[in-house]
Amino acid sequence: MGAYVNPIYPYKAPTDLKATPPLRKPLIVIGAGPVGLAAAVDARLQGLDVLVLDDDKTVSVGSRAVCYAKRSLEILDRLGVADPACALGVSWNIGRTFLEEDEVYQFNLVPDAGHKRPGMINLQQYHIEEMLIARALELGADIRWQHKVTAVTRHNDHATLTVETPDGTFDIEADWLVVADGARSPIRRHLGLDIEGRVFQDRFLIADVIMKADYPAERWFWFDPPFHPNQSVLLHKQSNNVWRIDFQLGWDADPEEEKKPEKVIPRLQAMLGDDRPFELEWVSIYTFQCRRMTDFRHGRVLFVGDAAHQVSPFGARGANSGFQDADDLMWKLGLVIKGQASDKLLDTYALDRQFAADENIMNSTRSTDFITPKSRTSKTFRNSVLALAKHHPFARKLVNSGRLSVPSFLTNSVLNTPDAEVFAGQMVPGAPMDDAPVQVDGQDAWLLDQVGKGFQCLLFVDAAPSADTLATLQALKQGAVPVDTLIVSPLALSVPGWTVVVDAQGWMAKRYDAQTGTAYLLRPDQHVLARWRQFNPAAVQAAVARAICKV
Repeated sequence: MGAYVNPIYPYKAPTDLKATPPLRKPLIVIGAGPVGLAAAVDARLQGLDVLVLDDDKTVSVGSRAVCYAKRSLEILDRLGVADPACALGVSWNIGRTFLEEDEVYQFNLVPDAGHKRPGMINLQQYHIEEMLIARALELGADIRWQHKVTAVTRHNDHATLTVETPDGTFDIEADWLVVADGARSPIRRHLGLDIEGRVFQDRFLIADVIMKADYPAERWFWFDPPFHPNQSVLLHKQSNNVWRIDFQLGWDADPEEEKKPEKVIPRLQAMLGDDRPFELEWVSIYTFQCRRMTDFRHGRVLFVGDAAHQVSPFGARGANSGFQDADDLMWKLGLVIKGQASDKLLDTYALDRQFAADENIMNSTRSTDFITPKSRTSKTFRNSVLALAKHHPFARKLVNSGRLSVPSFLTNSVLNTPDAEVFAGQMVPGAPMDDAPVQVDGQDAWLLDQVGKGFQCLLFVDAAPSADTLATLQALKQGAVPVDTLIVSPLALSVPGWTVVVDAQGWMAKRYDAQTGTAYLLRPDQHVLARWRQFNPAAVQAAVARAICKV
């Protein structure tokens, strides 16, 4: 069947990076994992020069982060890699939970229509990294392999990095430094920065198994199955006939012993219950950790992804929250680098994403406590909930085999302009935008593909705007911080020079509780900033000023 073969990326001698005094770069990213690469791609889409330094020369080994949620796919759409990811990945919406051999509960991540992307795709992390590397290089990012950052010195207006390569060591400076070097983050430890939280006393075995199986593309989670009594098991289908299987082992398990094929293979054979051939691609042991840094920003040094926060893998919150970190940070950093906002704006990156990390840690901790009860009483409660869930809907809300990743609603962000009028629905200031099917230039399209290109306004109309309104929209477009406007109508309109989004099926009007005259102001990362029942250019300008910390 054959296992994945890691590509080897070429080493380039740092001749052009060595200088005395040290060369200064506007932006350096440490770490070419999914989050660091996403930050680099976003930087290039904004026209920013970016240097990526990584101590390895290939992508990750093993599937690692495997579940990519709908919001992550929407971010990857904006970065230009969602199409190949979804084409190769396994799409799914349905999850099933079992107690012993009986199904007790199932859920649907996308219960209604009108969304471009599925609730989840399963795709090995190494494939995502390959796609992001290709995209970053296509856009002109400078990625240097076998460049290990061994020290960082912080200054008021820059950071100095010491970089070790096969051709020797050199120093280089960065106006801004994004640290995405993973959960063990050598840079975080080098700077003596705290990471606080819980390490749970349990261990899980991950096995990537290559086999042909007719199981559906769904998430299956077992509590106390007959093939692994008194423990839990998770099954996911991945691309290229690879199946991800997680076995709970208990805290007293010997990690090195449990990784041996002679221990793993019998577990798999007991689970599969037949003689089908399979091949082990990768095996690892992990423990649950729910921790975060106290502050994600330290002057000119900004931490993202696992370097800033860690959660248990159940719920798929690691890479997904990391993508959201990069999504939140990079538009703010872009404005700062271009001189359109003060660096005070970056404090809101820390505040917004620390809130999101706390939310993820809370949910991840609850999942972990449910999956791995620490007392006879808590285990009795858990099993009673599972038994009740089969017949009683109220109990299903209590079942927690890993509440799956959903984006944070940044409703308390200082960047939001609070509602002054009554709206229905979930598209409150701070909410990540809902997608919707639309038409643009007579072609079927999706709302989220039209936004995420700077600050934008949605203006809902039932007729072409007047010349005065268009002149006002043009002035907003030509401002110091440009605001483009998408004109939204239930019918096709001719408005030369402007994008008209046709909400022919009414999904936008429904999800955004929109009426004629309604206006929404959107962040570059596709979150709602403000909304009004009637378009008011002065209100839009004030909301933009608030969103870049100018007021």
